[in-house]
Amino acid sequence: MSAQEQPVPASLSALALALRDRAMAAENLAALMFSIANDPYPLLRFRQAVVLVPKPGSAEVPCVSGLATPKEQTPYLGWLKRATRWLDTTLEGPAPRIVLRESVDPPPEIAEGWAQWWPAVLWCVPLHSRDGERLAIVVFLLDQPPPKAVREQMLGLASTWAYCWQAMTPKRRTAWRMPAGRLAWLVIIAIAAAMFIPVRQSALAPAQIISRESMAVTSPLDGVVAEMLVRPNQTVAADTPLFRLDTTSLESRAEVLRQQLAVAEAELDAAGSLAFDDPASLAEITRLRGQRDQRRAELKGVETELERALVLAPSAGVAVYRDEDDWQGRPVTTGERILQLADPEQPKMEIQLAVADAISLEPGGEVTLFLTAYPLTPIHGRIEDTSYQAQPDDNGIAAYRLEASIEDQAEHARLGLHGTAKVYGEEVSLGYYLMRRPISALRAWTGW
Repeated sequence: MSAQEQPVPASLSALALALRDRAMAAENLAALMFSIANDPYPLLRFRQAVVLVPKPGSAEVPCVSGLATPKEQTPYLGWLKRATRWLDTTLEGPAPRIVLRESVDPPPEIAEGWAQWWPAVLWCVPLHSRDGERLAIVVFLLDQPPPKAVREQMLGLASTWAYCWQAMTPKRRTAWRMPAGRLAWLVIIAIAAAMFIPVRQSALAPAQIISRESMAVTSPLDGVVAEMLVRPNQTVAADTPLFRLDTTSLESRAEVLRQQLAVAEAELDAAGSLAFDDPASLAEITRLRGQRDQRRAELKGVETELERALVLAPSAGVAVYRDEDDWQGRPVTTGERILQLADPEQPKMEIQLAVADAISLEPGGEVTLFLTAYPLTPIHGRIEDTSYQAQPDDNGIAAYRLEASIEDQAEHARLGLHGTAKVYGEEVSLGYYLMRRPISALRAWTGW
């Protein structure tokens, strides 16, 4: 044996047996890898030992001799992962192999790192399972090839390492895999079949509770609202004063007409006294009598308007309007709606279905109302009436007005409450349900 050869221990078999015992005594895979990377040093006198785990498309470096835990951010470990993939394709079979730098032609990036970090001699020991799967590659960095006796002992030691590695690795169940092409076709067929599943067509729309029996109270004449005599949502009886219009101008006009009527009556009395002496004054009496009757009729009309300035409730109900300050001092015209008298005992739904969300609806269709104030207690009903013409709603969006009954005697169905109604139409296929709006938008854009 030359001076450059590594010394072979006298008790080589005993040392190899001790290494096997340590591998068998490892409690887990991490302990086994630490033993593989560090315990063979008395046998090989290596510079470094690394445990490499090749994986499809990637690699791991779980253990390096002399290190407790390799840090992945180092350039050396990053290069080791690339070298692992190259070694995995270079090494064939389960037998250990000595790789010399001058005998292989690695890629430039591998050769550059080899020249920087690795010596000229690598002893690569693959670990394979019983079914031939490569578990890991143990690479010993040496200054010269190991003796023949050490190589012979390594065969049995590598078998022990592979056996322990496989025993400590959780068994993976081989999943049944379908060919990718066939799986893609099955997915396409399943999606196409699902498009024919029947579903209920539905749409969401804002809604509120209104009264089935309601009456609009309007202004009886042109004027200014002087005072609202009832509060919003106040319950009133029949003939209860609701509001009063300003009567200042009417009272002034009535006073002028009273003075004019008094003058006309005085002139008529004077003309009647002269008629006994002057028969020609009979024509003047006729004219003055007509003027008096005109003033009397005008005064009666103004007094009637004064009586109408105080608006009374035509029936019992709830006065529905927003705020008193919205009306007091506001000019109004004849027929302009001031408030509504609604019967709270007969509620119904008013739904504003936007044109973009419109679906085919018929009277009798189901409706579910989710009130904002009571989201956990929906109200059910059925459509009673639908408008044929869309009108702008409160937000300026063109919408169809729907009216629906309230089937449940819900105590929380109070007038004025708002929420979201879900209206149900006829059954359609799932494909039509999902593609209805995209198709409508496409036709609107393309004109097709």
